[in-house]
Amino acid sequence: MELSYDISEKALQAAIQKAKSLNIPVSIAVVDTGGHLVSFARLDSVFGVIDFAVKKAKTAVMFGVDSDIMGSIIAGTDIHGYGMLNSNEGLLTISGGVVIKNKEGKVIGAIGSSGGTPEQDKEIAMTGASVMG
Repeated sequence: MELSYDISEKALQAAIQKAKSLNIPVSIAVVDTGGHLVSFARLDSVFGVIDFAVKKAKTAVMFGVDSDIMGSIIAGTDIHGYGMLNSNEGLLTISGGVVIKNKEGKVIGAIGSSGGTPEQDKEIAMTGASVMG
């Protein structure tokens, strides 16, 4: 199963509801396995976090792990970390990018949230990603 628009909208709507319940102005992006934007919402967030949300989602899907896990991996690479962070048009390796898996456990996309604290962004994105589980 690929990430259809309908599935991406389900994930987006779940994340939106979570963000609204926390009263946080965030941007939320859902991407497919190619890192291409499928759906997006800007909930009165500042302009700068739009790119953050997209890059968190792209980072997660490109490496098949949540963006904060990729951050931990890169943190252990010393001098090579700079090159890794600037690969693929720039990675964003802080909390808020979460892979979306189908029922068989295959990565079919990712969702990124930005605008809250790292913990809030991750919670919002995880809520969206959980619609498949």
